[in-house]
Amino acid sequence: MLSVCKQSFSQSLQRSAVRCLGSVVPEVRVEDFGPKNEPVLNYLKGSPERAELEKALNETANKTEDVPIVIGDKEFKTSDVRYQVMPHNHKKQIAKFYYADAKLIKQAIDVARETQQKWDKTTVAERFRIWDKAADLMAGKYRAKLNAATMLGQAKTVIQAEIDSAAELIDFFRLNAYFLKEATKYQPISENPKVTKNSMRYRGIDGFVAAVSPFNFTAIGGNLAYTPALMGNAVLWKPSDTALLSNWVNFKICLEAGVPPGVVNFVPSDGPVFGDTITASPHLAGINFTGSVPTFTRLWKQVGNNIGIYKNFPRLIGECGGKNYHFVHPSADPTTVINGTIRSAFEFCGQKCSACSRMYVPESLWPKIKEGLLSKRSELKIGDPTDYGSFTSAVIDDKAFKRITGYIDHAKKSSNLEIIGGGKYDDSTGYFIEPTIVQTKDPLDKIMTEEIFGPVLTIYVYPDSKVKDTLGLVGNSTQFALTGAVFAQDEAFLKSAIDELKMTAGNFYVNDKSTGSVVGQQPFGGARMSGTNDKAGGPHYALRWGNPQAIKETFVPLTEVDYPYMKQ
Repeated sequence: MLSVCKQSFSQSLQRSAVRCLGSVVPEVRVEDFGPKNEPVLNYLKGSPERAELEKALNETANKTEDVPIVIGDKEFKTSDVRYQVMPHNHKKQIAKFYYADAKLIKQAIDVARETQQKWDKTTVAERFRIWDKAADLMAGKYRAKLNAATMLGQAKTVIQAEIDSAAELIDFFRLNAYFLKEATKYQPISENPKVTKNSMRYRGIDGFVAAVSPFNFTAIGGNLAYTPALMGNAVLWKPSDTALLSNWVNFKICLEAGVPPGVVNFVPSDGPVFGDTITASPHLAGINFTGSVPTFTRLWKQVGNNIGIYKNFPRLIGECGGKNYHFVHPSADPTTVINGTIRSAFEFCGQKCSACSRMYVPESLWPKIKEGLLSKRSELKIGDPTDYGSFTSAVIDDKAFKRITGYIDHAKKSSNLEIIGGGKYDDSTGYFIEPTIVQTKDPLDKIMTEEIFGPVLTIYVYPDSKVKDTLGLVGNSTQFALTGAVFAQDEAFLKSAIDELKMTAGNFYVNDKSTGSVVGQQPFGGARMSGTNDKAGGPHYALRWGNPQAIKETFVPLTEVDYPYMKQ
C-alpha cells in the first residue's frame, strides 16, 4: 500500500528533477493544493507524545483484547477462535478474535444492504463532518493507542507506526473527504437555467462492498473500508488476522465519530470462505482489495464466473505488490543511492508493497556502493520495535518467515548468487531475519523477478557500456509495475530514462528511494500485475466508489412534436 516517510528531496535534487522533467510534470504549489498533510511527530526523549505512547504500549502489551465480530449493532463470537501475536515475541497474544462462518457473512451482507439504503440518504455534508471528527480523534485522543497496536501487533518501529497508523490514516480520512468535496463542486452545463437545469449527484451502489485489507499498513485498512463508505456504500470489512488489533481500534474510532452501525461491518474470517461467500451474492457491488496476486486473481475469476447473477457489474480495485527497482546510472551520487536503498529495502523488514527488492548498479560505482551498503547494513539494529534504537524488527508471521528464508536458502545454494551481507535468521522468539544483500550474476534469477516481501535486496552489477541494455531489463524481467527509482545526475539520461521506464512503475522516483508516497502528494498504485492503479491517496480514488446520477429538470412545457424545419 501507501508506504512511508514524509521526507522530500533536497533542494538541489528538486531543481534537478524539475529541469529534467520539463513540461512533462506541471509544477504544483502547496498553497494551491488545499489541506496540509498530518505532521509526523518526533517522539524525542521527554516529549508529550513519547510519554503518551509509552503508556499506551504498556496498556496494550499487558492484556489480550477480546475482539468480536460486529454486524450492524450486534456483536458475535464463534467457536472458531484465533489469536494475534506479537511478531517479535510470538508467545505473547495481544488479541483474541473470532472467524465468521458463511452464515454470519451472509447475515452481514443482509445488514449492509439494508443499511446502505438509509446511509445513502445521509447528506454528503454530514458524512464530511463525521470523517473530520474521526480524523480529529485519530490525531488526538487515539493516536497513541493506534500506534501502540500497530507497533506491537505488526512489529513496526516508532517512526514506521507514526507515519502509518497516525499520519497516513488521518490523511486518508481528511483528504478523501476534501477530494470528494471538490468533486461535488462540478455541475453540468445548463445553457439556459430558466428553461433547463442540469445537475449531478453522487449515490452509493445498491448492494455491498467487500474490503479485504492487508497486515502491513493500518492506514490501508482504514482507507479500503471507509472510503467506499464515504461515498454512500455499505461495507463488509475483512481485516488481516495479523493487523486485527489496530484495525479494531480504527473501527471503534469511527463508531465513536458517528459512522452508523452497519455502514461498515467488522468481519474477520477465513480468506477463501469470505471470498466464496461474497462472490456468490447477487448483491456484490465491489471488492476493494490489497494483497497477493493469487488471491486477487482468484476473486476476479469468481466474479467472472458469476457475472450473470449480479445486480451490478462489481467494481474491482486491487493493489497487489511489486518487484520494485533502483536503477543506478554511472553519474549517480553514491551516498544518496546507499542511504536511499537501505531505507527502501529494509525499513519495516521490506514488508512494503513499494520496498526496493532489486537494484542495477554500474561496475564503476559498485565498489563504493557495495562498501557503503555493507557498512550501513552492519549498523542496523534489529530487535524489539519498542526499543527506540531499533531500525526494524521481525517479519509478520511464520508463513512470511518460511517464504522469505526460502529465498535466502536459494541464494546460499545457487552458483549465480552470493550473499554479501546478512543471511541469518531465527524464529525461536520472534520471526527475525537479518537484512540480507545478495549479488547475482543472472538478472533473470527468480530472486530478481519474484516478489519476496521481506528484507532481501538483490543487486545485478552491469558494465557501464551496457546502460541501455540493462535499462531494458527493468520492464521486461518481471510481471510487476508498482514503484521504481532512477539515480543519476546526467540530465540527458534522466530524460530518456523517464520515457523508457514509463510503463515500469505507477510511482516513479528520480534521485529518491522507491518508498515514501504520501497521501495527496504521490497518489499510490501500479499497473500490470501490481494492480488496477486506482491511485489511493489521489483525487479520483473516492469517485471510483461513487454511483453518479445526472439529472435534467425542464421548467417550460413541450408544446410540439415537429421541429421548425419540418414546417417550411
